[in-house]
Amino acid sequence: MTIAEMILPEFDAEMASTRVILALVPKQKFDWKAAESLHTIGWNANHLAEIVGWTLAIIEEDEFDIAPVDGPKHDVPSIDDPSEILANFDEAVLAARASIESATDQRLAEEWSMKMGGQILFTMTKGSCLRTWVLNHSVHHRGILSVYLRMCGVKMTPVYDG
Repeated sequence: MTIAEMILPEFDAEMASTRVILALVPKQKFDWKAAESLHTIGWNANHLAEIVGWTLAIIEEDEFDIAPVDGPKHDVPSIDDPSEILANFDEAVLAARASIESATDQRLAEEWSMKMGGQILFTMTKGSCLRTWVLNHSVHHRGILSVYLRMCGVKMTPVYDG
């Protein structure tokens, strides 16, 4: 079994669960946050929708600088239309899945680095990076968003029901 074949069932399940949560985000609650120092529901929805898009850069590139010395730092998108966020997520999921499906074990064993201002923050294999910074990171932010939505009275079924 290839690395991609091991990752894809988990990817499919987590992205389906993530889509369910993103589809529940009400526009009128976009600016809500649990505390002044925390991000809003809108920020978390945008970030959650963008994470899966990192897949292509992880597989196709060898590094990403979140604040390059010679360019602008990475910012989370600030889309304020829940249907547009969901459409972007759906598009990114299709592209990410295709990228994972076509990735060889050799490619996923290559190292990938995240940098900030040219300094390496961490280096790991591309396969490990997908698991940590796409799948686990998505689950983390989906959990935050789920709690925020519940705090705002949005009814939902448990993500891992059954």
